[in-house]
Amino acid sequence: MFAQSSMFASAVPFASFLPFAAFGFFAVIVWVLGEAWVGKKSRLEQRLDDFDPRTAGEPHPDGGFSKVSATMSEWVEKASPQLASPLQPKTQADAGMLQQRLAHAGFRNPNAVTVYLGLKALCFLSGLTLAGGIAVLTVGASPGALLRALAAALFAFFLPDVVVWMLSSRRKQAIFLGLPDAIDLMVIAVEAGLGLDHAMRKVSGELGKSHAVLAHEFQIANLQLQMGISRIQMLRDLAERNGEDDLRALTSVLIQASRFGSGVGQALRVQSDAMRVRRRQIAEEKAAKCAVKLIFPLVLFIFPGIFVVLVGPAAISIIRHLLPVAQ
Repeated sequence: MFAQSSMFASAVPFASFLPFAAFGFFAVIVWVLGEAWVGKKSRLEQRLDDFDPRTAGEPHPDGGFSKVSATMSEWVEKASPQLASPLQPKTQADAGMLQQRLAHAGFRNPNAVTVYLGLKALCFLSGLTLAGGIAVLTVGASPGALLRALAAALFAFFLPDVVVWMLSSRRKQAIFLGLPDAIDLMVIAVEAGLGLDHAMRKVSGELGKSHAVLAHEFQIANLQLQMGISRIQMLRDLAERNGEDDLRALTSVLIQASRFGSGVGQALRVQSDAMRVRRRQIAEEKAAKCAVKLIFPLVLFIFPGIFVVLVGPAAISIIRHLLPVAQ
């Protein structure tokens, strides 16, 4: 009996369990995405919760996904120092550049650099393990399997860089789109008799719903002023903390107005006009590029369908009538 069972185990290869493992992996992914999608509230319900004093300031429930993400983030934060130790920057300048890049993406926690490097190491090990196991099961222990595993590990290693770049770009885009409205409100507040500090506080309160990222940055700037930081240093920190070009230009204008004593309202109005002109130029540039970008979908997707519709009946007639005559 033992010999028969061993023969049966050897007859069933281990690779036959690979479809079941793949099914389980994708089932877990679909479950997590389903929990994140179904558990979310609609935009109307979220806005009603924002105005409800009983639920103001409380996080929106999103099913079991929030618990899973909180547990995973806590585990990653605890394991990050050990994982990130081989990837720590060698010089203070490199550490400062990395911290600034994370700050541009919105990660201002003191442990952001350690967690980020720990995630990179964890992604590398996970990619190497998963890709190596799948390659060995499908291809076998060979140099090709090793190359595939290394390629997948390198891709997973640079994946956090791509995510940080995307978050930074999205944040800068949100600041860029919200600056003209913020400057217009600041102009109205300054010309009404408020100081620059009170104008920024007023703008941060008014733009909390429409431009949350910019309003949050203005709130941080107001907190710095309340802590005793000078206005010029606050404006410099505001520009360096975000890295957006238009925000840098705005802070430069405000610093010059503070140093030379010129009118802040007029400087803000000129800056607002310049930013609106730039936005219009960017829109015109994108509109001019549309004709070139439409060539590829036309050639690859639309023209083949039109060609089949127009030439298809003629080709069928040729095949049916001319080819028998020619033969």
